[in-house]
Amino acid sequence: MAKKNMSLTKVPMPEQAPDVRNKNFEEVALGYTAEMAMEEAARCLNCKNKPCVSGCPVNVPIPGFIEKVAEGDFEAAYEIITSENALPAICGRVCPQENQCEGKCVRGIKGQPVGIGRMERFVADYHMEHAEPVKADIKKNGKKVAVVGSGPSGITCAGELIKKGYDVTVFEALHKAGGVLSYGIPEFRLPKALVAREIKSVEDLGVDIETNVIVGRSVTIDELMEDGYEAVFVGSGAGLPRFLNIPGENLLGVYSANEFLTRVNLMKGYKFPEAPTPVKVGKRVAVVGAGNVAMDAARTAKRLGAEEVYIVYRRSEEEAPARLEELHHAKEEGIIFKFLNNPAAIVGDDNGWVKGMEIIKQELGEPDASGRRRPVPVEGSNYILDVETVIIAIGQSPNPLIRHTTPGLECQKWGGIIVNEETMESSKENVYAGGDTVTGAATVILAMGAGKKAAAAIDEKLSGK
Repeated sequence: MAKKNMSLTKVPMPEQAPDVRNKNFEEVALGYTAEMAMEEAARCLNCKNKPCVSGCPVNVPIPGFIEKVAEGDFEAAYEIITSENALPAICGRVCPQENQCEGKCVRGIKGQPVGIGRMERFVADYHMEHAEPVKADIKKNGKKVAVVGSGPSGITCAGELIKKGYDVTVFEALHKAGGVLSYGIPEFRLPKALVAREIKSVEDLGVDIETNVIVGRSVTIDELMEDGYEAVFVGSGAGLPRFLNIPGENLLGVYSANEFLTRVNLMKGYKFPEAPTPVKVGKRVAVVGAGNVAMDAARTAKRLGAEEVYIVYRRSEEEAPARLEELHHAKEEGIIFKFLNNPAAIVGDDNGWVKGMEIIKQELGEPDASGRRRPVPVEGSNYILDVETVIIAIGQSPNPLIRHTTPGLECQKWGGIIVNEETMESSKENVYAGGDTVTGAATVILAMGAGKKAAAAIDEKLSGK
């Protein structure tokens, strides 16, 4: 038995230096070596009641895989992880572990929790580098299921169903599979080559991915059912951006974060300066919002050559929804934070381009319905922030196409599909949904958990179990 490591802190993750990485799109965190992973694994106490597992939306047997890492048996660790999680290299990088598995870790009471995400990433990367592909031997059951969207919920659902013997076709609206993994999360946090490899592993099982198919335009859900698909899973995400509804939002140089990141990720903006960038970024950029997407947009703008990048957020730093790691990385890279500042208008020049943003300073008042103290304007505090580009990152909602073209599909007022939380089945029989199209913008792993739950329910129903 390996000797326990009782250090109160995680084995540090090697990273690019901030003043180097804020000028390139290469991955910020460089990953553990085998020795580092084994040293970190020795911090796990292998608790009897396994609290970390209860924090994982896909129920990875965490202590089991960590034990194998400690022994240096990385392939066995990979098999344990992938028994429940089909996308470990992605989850190891983008999961908010601090609120999930690591948030429940006993070691976190008197120090830092065990670095579960860092070890998951190491194991997945090690497998990709060293393992030989295994030919899947799946017995077909003759039933067809359609999946709408190739993001984390759709890909997970498709992967689970193909293993159970179904013929699965995934319909993706864009020209590249992966959903938010491909177009939303920047290259420096999640390399696109890695996403492509994870997607390919699902295709290698036999999943057919058809791109450039917009369900609700190219084909409707009812038409898919008529084509012989016995169930449909909708994992189309939340790609409809929200706006501020303030004067000047139609000026040139104003982007939604969704459009900005899609242009950079799918149109190779991350290859700047070798390739011409498909986005125009001024010397000074303001990003409105303080979630993970806002951090991604701000850090991307900095890498595209912006000299000053501001995060403008109407609440305080304590209430910023971004992961602490993302806030920390953004600060290290020189992003300027303007907390308790609320945009009132975007100001344009004579040619219709952004030249500034009018901002009103805020102070915190009484708590609102969310339990957070409501920002209240400070009278007479208006000022102009000189910027040439504005990126709005205040959230997204589901595209209305599917709900408008699917009779009998009940949805929330804000657009989310209403489902039975036990089975993920919607009000329309044999139509299931999960991920951001149900919850609104959330995390990759929660979307994967929904896809997994839906696949189990679809199988139970179609197989007569």
